[in-house]
Amino acid sequence: MRCSLLRPRGMELPLSARVSCHSCSSHLRLFPLQVLTMAEDLIAAVASQTKRLNSSSSEVVQRLEENGHQNKRLKSDADEEDAEDQNKKLPKRKIVLLMAYSGKGYHGMQRNVGSSQFKTIEDDLVSALVQSGCIPENHGEDMKKMSFQRCARTDKGVSAAGQIVSLKVRLIDDILEKINNHLPSHIRILGLKRVTGGFNSKNKCDARTYSYMLPTFAFAHKDQEVQEELYRLDRETLERVNKLLACYKGTHNFHNFTSQKGPRDPSAKRYIMEMYCGEPFVRENLEFAVIEVKGQSFMMHQIRKMIGLVIAIVKGYAAESIMERSWGEEKVDVPKAPGLGLVLEKVHFEKYNRRFGNDGLHEPLEWTEEEGKIAVFKEQYIYPTIINTEREEKSMANWLNTLPIHDFNSSAVEMQTNNKNSKVMTEAIILQMEAVKLKCLFPL
Repeated sequence: MRCSLLRPRGMELPLSARVSCHSCSSHLRLFPLQVLTMAEDLIAAVASQTKRLNSSSSEVVQRLEENGHQNKRLKSDADEEDAEDQNKKLPKRKIVLLMAYSGKGYHGMQRNVGSSQFKTIEDDLVSALVQSGCIPENHGEDMKKMSFQRCARTDKGVSAAGQIVSLKVRLIDDILEKINNHLPSHIRILGLKRVTGGFNSKNKCDARTYSYMLPTFAFAHKDQEVQEELYRLDRETLERVNKLLACYKGTHNFHNFTSQKGPRDPSAKRYIMEMYCGEPFVRENLEFAVIEVKGQSFMMHQIRKMIGLVIAIVKGYAAESIMERSWGEEKVDVPKAPGLGLVLEKVHFEKYNRRFGNDGLHEPLEWTEEEGKIAVFKEQYIYPTIINTEREEKSMANWLNTLPIHDFNSSAVEMQTNNKNSKVMTEAIILQMEAVKLKCLFPL
């Protein structure tokens, strides 16, 4: 009989350990070291085998998990590729997008392809269109391929609550949500409508409405000491402002209100439908007012110069007669108000709406349902930007300090003539003084 106390199941003992049960204790007393060493070796072997089995099990589980994750990734990538392929199959359709944006920090609306130095609103818009799958990437590089056209080219720092762009896109599902997901919060697409294939937002636009928000202390007379936060616009001054603004209504030659336009350039003539200043209101202890102007089209800096000239008149720097002079052929010094408060409010498509708005295929380009979203955007992004920037940077107050530098009484030609005459007189005086010196040195 063999001892089962020291023999693991399924394993033979060496001959030295093969003794009968009654002599085990005697044997252990004779060979204790060998038996203990053998037991330790057996325990170590079992532990090593167990560790290998556990390690193999972990590797199997890890491989299974990795395969599962890989399969999920492959499935996800496949789904994205399928969606992208599906988007590519969608036909392109001509649409218009209703845009709202805060223009601070941007160099205007229009994109400068190939130039990353000056960031524009269209840079962010085109990037969002590509990333959302609405247009192919090569269309983003060459905007003509998507028939892109903006309704109004807003200047540096100018905001918009109702800008319209026309372009061809793939009409993907949830298109507005997907475009907005790739836009910063201060640029939003608020609406979309299908239009005719030949529609061009710039050419089909009948009129544009802009607003200009400014602190009312801008209208305080130059001889009046003003504390900006305490100033309140009186009824008489507001009426005078509106009387002057109404003078712009009709067709005039605005060559003095832009750059690089001569008095005989036909494109300098512009038609103004209405222009007025609304009731003042207080925001963060500072009183503001909003001037609205509607016209067929506007040239660069035109609105800012129209407002700048009215401010110069109301403050007492210029006579009212300068307005008539500015529409004539002579060159007149017209100051340009800051761009901060200017906002593109709305664009009008009356002719298009009459012809296609009720044809059963297209909708009229009116945005009544979106007015609530427009108002919310203005309250969240446009008005706070104007108010906070004015308080921090004092753009209007700093600009007002430049008005005394302008010469409102002389035309540019007269100013040049006066400068020439002044130079000649100075030279004559110098010559005369030199002659006196010579007489003193060399008396006859």
